[in-house]
Amino acid sequence: MEKPRAFLKGLFQVAVNAALPDRSVAAYLPAKPKGRTIVIGAGKGAAQLAQAIETHWDGPLSGIVVTRYGYGATTKQIEMIEASHPVPDAAGLAAAKRLQETVAGLTRDDLVIALICGGGSALLPCPPGGISLNDEIAMNEALLASGAPISAMNTLRKHVSNIKGGRLAALASPAKVVTLIVSDIPGDIAAFVASGPTVPDGSSRQDALDVVARYGLYLPDTIIKHLNSAAADAPDPNDTRFAGNEVHIIASASVSLEAAQRAAEAQGIPTVILSDSIEGEARESAKMHAAIAREINRNDRPFAKPVLLLSGGETTVTLCGNGKGGRNSEFLLAFALEIDGIDGIICLAADTDGIDGSEDNAGGIVDSNTVNRLRQAGIDPLTLLANNDAWSALHASDDLFITGPTGTNVNDFRAILVR
Repeated sequence: MEKPRAFLKGLFQVAVNAALPDRSVAAYLPAKPKGRTIVIGAGKGAAQLAQAIETHWDGPLSGIVVTRYGYGATTKQIEMIEASHPVPDAAGLAAAKRLQETVAGLTRDDLVIALICGGGSALLPCPPGGISLNDEIAMNEALLASGAPISAMNTLRKHVSNIKGGRLAALASPAKVVTLIVSDIPGDIAAFVASGPTVPDGSSRQDALDVVARYGLYLPDTIIKHLNSAAADAPDPNDTRFAGNEVHIIASASVSLEAAQRAAEAQGIPTVILSDSIEGEARESAKMHAAIAREINRNDRPFAKPVLLLSGGETTVTLCGNGKGGRNSEFLLAFALEIDGIDGIICLAADTDGIDGSEDNAGGIVDSNTVNRLRQAGIDPLTLLANNDAWSALHASDDLFITGPTGTNVNDFRAILVR
């Protein structure tokens, strides 16, 4: 293969295309109601979901969706609001209130179509009484630095909210709510995506307190007090207000990985999907992936080369330094250290929404010469990794992968080619 980087970039695009809303929304649209059709939504791909609804819905509709700054799109009937991600802001607070107002006072003849995807948790701050927006911001910052998996983060978030954990759907009752989800959650648990504003689950406030203890979170006293009160209890999934509602996962990491596998094999490259739900520390996950790639490279086991290894899921980073980057960048720097000088291995890792952490890259692509390029530039990659400064490393080695917003979000995509 003469251009392995172009090959891997092409597979990333195949994976993204498989999760684009316009390809998946139409099959899940509900029947028209007697009354109004209201569209609500939140997440980094919510704008594109709204566009797809407007394209495929035959009839009048109205509503509001909330997305990240810079991720908006032009819509004719659905209002677009942009707010901050991953740290909430006042625009998100106002948007959450607007969503609540939009679904209040509906009837049994009305229909709510909820468009939910990753990023919705941060975009919909809605703290209960006694808790300020700054308190919720502090909670999100603590979670982002903790290394907690997204499922644990959202267990806590939904118990410190007036909109998450099914509360928005409860407010829409007695109207039917049909939720269409683009899943960025390992295992595709619908109630965890965006902390489930329209999908309740069975977690308790004690589960939320357990997250605080397990990850040593230092939270404002107002939040701890709230979690120890009945006010933190989320709606029961068996509540009659949810009867008749529908939930559909319309795109996921599994679907995208399978699309990439088909595309690679069509080009004659044997391909193995390791898992669509890998979690854990990014640098530790990198060591595991690199160990498999080295074994293949040296001994043709457990798979013979050439072979492409694919995986998805959402790793985490426990912040110890003050560098720049995200989980995919950190994965790649750790991976590059593990394959330093071993020819024939190249790896792409990127977030399918197009933004990895704090900067503008989706991720990057590293090979056996990445570490050498850094050392020749007088840069110690171990020092940068210790400072969580993987973006600076990939920037210096010219290994950044920049796509811009993709219009979807089915968590991380990793592709390792062993030649």
